[in-house]
Formats: sequence, C-alpha cells, structure tokens
Amino acid sequence: MNLSKKAALGVAAVFFSNFAVAQTLQDGIANADSHKYAKAKEVFTEMIAKAPTAENYFYLGNAYLTQFEPNFEMAQENFNKGLAADKKSYLNKLGLASVKLGKGDKSAISEIGQIVKDSRDKDAEVLYRAAQALTIFGGPQNADVAIDYLNRAVDKSQKGGTPAYYYYTLGDAYRLKLTNSPQVAGSAMTAYDKALPVAKNKASVYTRIGTLWMQAQQWQKAKESIDRAIVADPSYAPAYKAKAAYDIKYQQNALATQDLMNYAQYADEDPDTQLEISKLFFTNEDYANSKLYLDKVFDKVKDPIKFKLRAYLLYADADYAGAKNSLEQFMSQAGPTRVQAGDQGLLGLISAGVAEKETDATKKAALMQDAQQKIAIAKAAKDDTLNWDEELIKIKSGGGINQAVVDQGVTSPEIQALKKAVADNPQDTDALYKLGNAYQEAKNWNGAILTWQKMSGLLPDWAPAYYSLGYAYQQAGNNELAMMSYEKYISKVKPEELEANKKTLSYAYFAIAYLVKGKEVVKAKEYVAKSVQLDPTYQDAVKLNAELNK
Repeated sequence: MNLSKKAALGVAAVFFSNFAVAQTLQDGIANADSHKYAKAKEVFTEMIAKAPTAENYFYLGNAYLTQFEPNFEMAQENFNKGLAADKKSYLNKLGLASVKLGKGDKSAISEIGQIVKDSRDKDAEVLYRAAQALTIFGGPQNADVAIDYLNRAVDKSQKGGTPAYYYYTLGDAYRLKLTNSPQVAGSAMTAYDKALPVAKNKASVYTRIGTLWMQAQQWQKAKESIDRAIVADPSYAPAYKAKAAYDIKYQQNALATQDLMNYAQYADEDPDTQLEISKLFFTNEDYANSKLYLDKVFDKVKDPIKFKLRAYLLYADADYAGAKNSLEQFMSQAGPTRVQAGDQGLLGLISAGVAEKETDATKKAALMQDAQQKIAIAKAAKDDTLNWDEELIKIKSGGGINQAVVDQGVTSPEIQALKKAVADNPQDTDALYKLGNAYQEAKNWNGAILTWQKMSGLLPDWAPAYYSLGYAYQQAGNNELAMMSYEKYISKVKPEELEANKKTLSYAYFAIAYLVKGKEVVKAKEYVAKSVQLDPTYQDAVKLNAELNK
C-alpha cells in the first residue's frame, strides 16, 4: 500500500487492535463452549472494561443466559446496559427477548421474529443469536425457524468466513426436532461435518458428533468420536461429560466416575458448573462426591434445585427431617413445572422413615398411609429416580445404613487401614473388596452391607458383589433385602461364568427357597430344585427339596 509511515503504523495498530478484540471474543465463546463459564465472563468483563460497547455487554449477558442454569437477572442487567450504550442494538434487544422466552413467556418468539425482520438480514450475528435463543429456549416447535435463521446466518457470513459455532449450532437445531428421521440426523451430521474444517478446537465438534451417534444408539461410533475429541483436546471438559454418559449407559460406573473427575478438573470453578458436576455424580450414584461438590457451592448458587439434590443426599444418610426440610424448600421455591412425581415419591419415603420411629400408633398409621399414597404417585408416573419398593423395604428393615451406623459396630486394625485406603481413593475396588471381607470376618454386617453396596455401584455388572450383599443382609436379619440381592446376583452371572459360580449360585437359589417356603411354595420348589441341580452334594438343599416334595 502506498501509505505514509504514520498511516501504515495507524493501519497496523488498528489491524492488531481489531485482531486482539476478535481473538478475545473468540476466546470468550470458546470458554463458554468448554463449560468454563467463569472464564468466559471474565473475558467479556475485560472486553467491557476496554470498550463498553453494546456488543460487549451483550456477550457478557449472553454468558449468563447460556450457562447451565441461566441467571436471568444478571443477563437482563447487561442487556439493558448494552441498550443504554446503543438504543438500536439488535443483539441486546434479542437478549431481553431471550430472557422473556427463558422465563416461559412465549410472546417473546414473535418479538425475536420482529427483531430479525427489522435487522433486514444485514448482520449474520443477529440471525445467529436469534437462532441460538430459539434453540435453547424455544423447544422443538421452533426448531424449523431456528434452522432457517442459521442457514441465513451461514449464507450472510460466507465472505468473511463462517464461524464453526454457526455450523454446529445448526446441527444442534436439527437435533432439537426430536425425531428419529435419518434425514434430520443426516442434516445435523452434515452441519457438524462443515464445522470440522473451520473449528479451531475440533474437540467441540467431535463431541457433538459423538453425542449425535449416542442419540441414534450407535454406541461404537459414539465412543470413537468422543475418543477423537479427547485426543484433539485432552482438556475439553464436555468430552468427558459425554464419555461419562456413555460409560453409565454400559454400567461402567467406575469409569464414569473417573470421567466425571476429569470433567470437574477441566471445567472451571463457576458455581453453576460445580452444581452441574454434583448432579452428575449423583446420577452416577457417587453420593460422596456429589455431596462434596454440592457443599462447595451450596451458598453460592441460587437455583432451588440445590435443595432437591441435598434432600436426596440427606435421605441416603437416613436424615429424614433434614431431607424433608430441603425438599419442601425446593418445592416452595421452584416453579410448578419443575416439581416432579419423584419428588412426591421421596416425600413418601421420608414419611415412611419417620413412621419407623413413631411410637404413637395413630400417627404411625397416618404416616404410612401418606407414604403409600405419595409413593403410588411416583410409581404411577413410572418415575425411576429411586427403586421405590426396594427403598421402602430398606426403611422397614431399619433404614438406610450410613458410615456413622457402621462405625458403631465392630472394627479392627485391618478395617481401619482399609477404610483409610478407600477414603484416599473411593474408586479402589480392590481395597473395597478387601474391606467388605474384613467387615464380614468381624461380623460387622452393616459395614459389609455398605461396602458391598459401594462395590456394586462401581461395578454394577460384577455378580459376586450382589452375592456378598445378599449374604450380609441375611446375616443382619434383613431377609427381604437379602432375597432381592440374591436375585440380582443370579441375574448378573453370565453364561460363561456359570461353571465357576455353581456352588454360590446353588446357595443363592437355596437361600431364596428357604426364605419363601412358608408363603410361596411353588417358587420355593422351583428354586430349591435349581439349587440341587447346580450342586447335588449340597445337603441343606437336598433336605429342603425332599421336604417340599413329600
């Protein structure tokens, strides 16, 4: 260019300044996509400090809007500041309409449409953000409108280079249609494929491709894509979240726990992200880690779901009063659409727990009636948050077993050493196995029960854990739970493991037959016959078989 040095320096300065701003914006967007919402907000806040433009206020507001649980108050505050900076800002107008839509006001959909119309397709980013709002808050019925906006945004952005997130949000919008149509899934995959060449971080695209394969129940292809994501960027948190979902599907709870630990490591310390991690651990039945992460941020998050999560954790510890208080706080603060049938079921179990310690016969009967009615609501809705029947049996058998109850029982130096090893690494299944056996040798049956429960949570397909759990329950006098555990053991033994498990299978069948012989004679006959068939030398089974078939 034929420019003076001064002009050249001016152009260079503007060029590098614009590049820095653009790069900072992309960094903020990438952080939000990586579930580093605190970092994203930090980036956008720094942008505002350098240039308090309407656009920069929008991006900060949008970070609050698109986090796991939207902070509508902070989002709206920043969108209003953006409009104060530029009263014609289409982006901030879209932001305010998105807040309305996120709160359930469907009139915001027509507002978004009008804002897009007023912009006359001059700004691809306006089209994109309108589509993003509809994709997040608009539901399946607005997927086609979102897809239309995104296609127009892609066309408008071609000259300057279409950002990868335009393409992968287009894929997300197709998935919003909630259909098994191969054509729709193909359109989503095509959008993701277009994102790959232009994506700075290909892990974000591979993760979406993996979850799309999961949605199609193509599990091997899903795993391959998620593995590619982790290879592309080992610090991309959402890939580990997707991998945890894959492992939970295959009941590989120990692997899922490790994936969630990685997710927690690479996501940031934003309280809402930490709350999400707590929920994920709870889903994986890793209550210790769930409580750990919930306690860290309980006073920092406003979402009332924290009370519901704490209620389930307190219930697991048999703190029925605390659980009831927390659940009632959730139900009073959450909107009616967030209260589920399972919440009634949990209230029913809490009533049953309180009833067990109630000495007044009339009050006890009233509590049990309340329990049955509320549990019936959950079962009628086919809510499977908990196994309602099994939980009720546990309560009637003395309630849930927690570490405090276990610690009141017999201990030994070996138990103390193994407890420390498990505390240091809760996923150490070898230490858990040894601890379970040590509790059994000491006849601390509550300790054995709690340990084998943890083992079956980490290795849900490992049959011996259920056998040991059944034996511990039987020795503790909890016959119903013993039978349920033995039944699980029988169902978990694979055909190729049959020969090695014949003797324990024989005992499991015999134990069930013995426990039901007084009320289910047909089942007792069937099970004792299987016991004898598996081990003809087992004399207790032979005698019971003869007795039942006189």
